[in-house]
Amino acid sequence: MTDRDLWIEQRIANDRKSAAAAYLLWFFLGFFGAHRLYLGRWVSGLFMLALFGLGTVLAPVLVGYLPLGLVGLWWLLDAFLIPSMIASDTAEMRWRLRTGREA
Repeated sequence: MTDRDLWIEQRIANDRKSAAAAYLLWFFLGFFGAHRLYLGRWVSGLFMLALFGLGTVLAPVLVGYLPLGLVGLWWLLDAFLIPSMIASDTAEMRWRLRTGREA
């Protein structure tokens, strides 16, 4: 392993997202999409937040339970998707560092 490889792996170890933090955000603020925002999935995180807000506003008219149900299902599925989100983020970071495309 070269010095550059060691530097890349150290940088990845320092900069990668924490699974524990992601799961804490998922558990406590998951319906707001906070875990997705933390993991860098801004569009889907904001969409989840908007869907939750829309469902909350429309819940008194009984139409809002559909978006809230979708958010709940999405929240449950994300429990299984968080590890793959972290892995793909780590792989992308490793690729950027190896090719010199640092952000």
